[in-house]
Amino acid sequence: MTERKIMVEEVESVDAPPKARLDDAGTAQPRQRDYLEGFLSQKPAAPPAGEPGGDLYDAIIDALKEIFDPEIPVNIYDLGLVYGVDVTEGGHAVVTMTLTTPHCPVAESMPGEVELRVGAVPGVGDVEVNLVWDPPWDPGKMSDEAKLELGML
Repeated sequence: MTERKIMVEEVESVDAPPKARLDDAGTAQPRQRDYLEGFLSQKPAAPPAGEPGGDLYDAIIDALKEIFDPEIPVNIYDLGLVYGVDVTEGGHAVVTMTLTTPHCPVAESMPGEVELRVGAVPGVGDVEVNLVWDPPWDPGKMSDEAKLELGML
């Protein structure tokens, strides 16, 4: 086995590398227009009425967050009981939701309350509430805020 040594060379100074100049480029192509200029000047497109992030959609979600499960002090949206919200151009809202169990004491009144609250949102015409049992609700569907409120985090 051969022994390797690290050699160190000490110097007084080093010549600075030449600076690049546009004139030195010779027959360079003209500089392209900055591609971000057009992108940055564009205004964001408004999302369609029923898409998540639209004003009407956000107002419906806010209305759902005002409805609380009587047995659990958490709103039904953060509890994970709302599986989907669809809004059409004409203001027709479809809320797909479930309950914690089929034997929930508010099984008859909760869909009606959801329909009333969502129907009261300005811009909503018709409301349809679909109560589904598949997939069944489980605590894993709750938001982190709901878990924190219930001491599960």
